[in-house]
Amino acid sequence: MAEFTLELNDDQKQVRDWLHGFAADVIRPAASEWDEREETPWPVIQEAAKVGIYSLDFYAQQFFDPTGLGIPMAMEELFWGDAGIALSIVGTGLAAVGVLANGTEEQIGTWIPQMYGDADDVKVAAFCSSEPDAGSDVASMRTRAVYDRAKDEWVLNGTKTWATNGGIANVHVVVAVVDPELGSKGHASFIVPPDPPGLSQGQKFKKHGIRASHTAEVVLEDVRVPGHCLLGGKEKLDQRLARARERAASGGERVKNAAMATFEASRPAVGAMAVGTARAAYEVALDYAKTRTQFGRPIIDNQGIAFQLADMRTQIDAARLLVWRASWMAATGKPFTSAEGSMSKLYASETAKKVTAQAVQILGGNGFTREYPVERMHRDAAIYTIFEGTSEIQRLVIARTLSGMPIR
Repeated sequence: MAEFTLELNDDQKQVRDWLHGFAADVIRPAASEWDEREETPWPVIQEAAKVGIYSLDFYAQQFFDPTGLGIPMAMEELFWGDAGIALSIVGTGLAAVGVLANGTEEQIGTWIPQMYGDADDVKVAAFCSSEPDAGSDVASMRTRAVYDRAKDEWVLNGTKTWATNGGIANVHVVVAVVDPELGSKGHASFIVPPDPPGLSQGQKFKKHGIRASHTAEVVLEDVRVPGHCLLGGKEKLDQRLARARERAASGGERVKNAAMATFEASRPAVGAMAVGTARAAYEVALDYAKTRTQFGRPIIDNQGIAFQLADMRTQIDAARLLVWRASWMAATGKPFTSAEGSMSKLYASETAKKVTAQAVQILGGNGFTREYPVERMHRDAAIYTIFEGTSEIQRLVIARTLSGMPIR
């Protein structure tokens, strides 16, 4: 078991520096253009694929880093470059994590490579959980999956929303209700292969931030998927549903929800994304404060500015420590007994919003214009307190875990 350490080893430092160089040389110069275009930055994704960043091998190496720091380190550097483009590069990862967390070895080996494609034919994947009436309230999910035993196929019907890469993905991972009486315990996840009849893209959203990342509805109308596309397999699902029915009848312990397992695994990574955006805004503000003069001296000479920058850096470092702790715990098999994953995502997300707002304030009128990147960073930071569990949901998870009470 890897010991917790704050010192990256030589291999990790080399990867970090490589990612930082790509973020500085490729992502940042393209950030403003793709934010304005509000389109998927396919050329940048292809460049990432050519150098090996957008690939199954790269993410597998980081995911299986025994220290747990590979993924958060990668997320921080890429999102330091630009949140919208970085999300386009890493958005496939949530679908991949869904398969890794719930799939069989055969499913992992078959489908994850198809999510990425290769440098000559780049593909993306989408994880589809949220619905128009069921975001944080997963128990209200309406998308249904009905088993056709004669054909060994599942028939999916419903509408998913807020799906990163939704509708343009080669592979969609869809969470659906298989037993409505069990509420959120009656859900299962399905792999939807490429170009299935009945799947279409609904509304593409025009967003406040992360505008280079494609977000859309996914409409499923009698979409048939083979039985082997049920993540984990039917035998495992039947056993899980049987346990859920027994425990519901006896009032016993709850059964883990497949979608929630995916979010639990990804929350520290989202925290790392927020740290990257916060760090980027802080660095811009620091450089600006050291070079901008007012009344004959740099504005950092004023305590009002200097103290803000001190707080910003302190909060960023604290957020990173929480993210690294949660990531290390997950990698070494330590349970989140105090909801450490949610803690890391909550604090890092709120830090990103606060730090980017402070950066805008330090730059004054310049910070409010698109001539400086902190305006975009501030818009981008808003998403971290919303997606993959709002800050309110993270607080609820933490409070329930600490108290053992069904707080509502």
